[in-house]
Amino acid sequence: MSTTDTQMKAGVIGAGVFGGHHARKYAASDRVQLAGVFDVDAERAELLAHQLETRPYTDLDALIADCDAVTVASPAVNHYAGVKAALLAGKHVLVEKPLADTAARGEELIQIARARNLVLQVGHQERFVFNAMGVFDIDEAPRRIAARRMGVRSTRNLDVSVTVDLMIHDLDLVMALARSPLASLDANASKIFTDLPDAADVRMVFEDGFEAVLESSRAAEALDRVMRLDYDSGFLEVDFVAKTFVNETGFDLNADFAEDPKAKDSLGANVNAFIESVLDGTPVAVPAEAGLAALAVARDIDRAAAL
Repeated sequence: MSTTDTQMKAGVIGAGVFGGHHARKYAASDRVQLAGVFDVDAERAELLAHQLETRPYTDLDALIADCDAVTVASPAVNHYAGVKAALLAGKHVLVEKPLADTAARGEELIQIARARNLVLQVGHQERFVFNAMGVFDIDEAPRRIAARRMGVRSTRNLDVSVTVDLMIHDLDLVMALARSPLASLDANASKIFTDLPDAADVRMVFEDGFEAVLESSRAAEALDRVMRLDYDSGFLEVDFVAKTFVNETGFDLNADFAEDPKAKDSLGANVNAFIESVLDGTPVAVPAEAGLAALAVARDIDRAAAL
């Protein structure tokens, strides 16, 4: 679309939990006309469409044809097919994480988007929390990051490993803060209630000595999502569930970040950023290249921890 356009027609591929979130954000935006929602489950598509007074689709190509842009919020293993179909049809895409199921397919999607000059944005929402805090504005590089991201058992996202399901959020932040290439990683994983890794831990070392130690589980007793960043100036510990932090660095960070719209509704901030990129040409908030970097490391961890 040209930068003179003020409104776009958007659709959502996937009428599950996250598809519903995205569809509601579009429906609430005065810059978007929600064209409809697609799902292979006709009843689910109809239910969400009825709630939002829009059109249900069970034909993916028909939805894409009726839109300027789409969100892909289907199961992770289906992201590649949905994103590729939309890009080949000349549509801008916001895809929930992960970008694709493999790094090679993620790279293919990036090449298609580049060739057609299309926006391809990934749903790594924790970046908006760090933006609200001011972490990305810190000039000093962290020496070490330690994070745990624990989730309770769920029936969602069991088509991928815990690294691609949960740990990928922390991997994205680590890769965004790293200032040199990854040199090595050592990983472990265990199957608990699926045939894929449900718990994993990894130690990553970068060429400049920066270290990241991450742990994730989707079979924990309670939600627990904490990251500690060690700097020469001190440490910063962030609780992503409580939206609080302990700052012993002296850096001027936003202590009231939980009230910032970017942190209070990070998914909404991601959707709004996507709309602005499509309509106004603003830089893509979470470019596909960043999504690919996190996905590639997640898959490296899976291979290193192969059971």
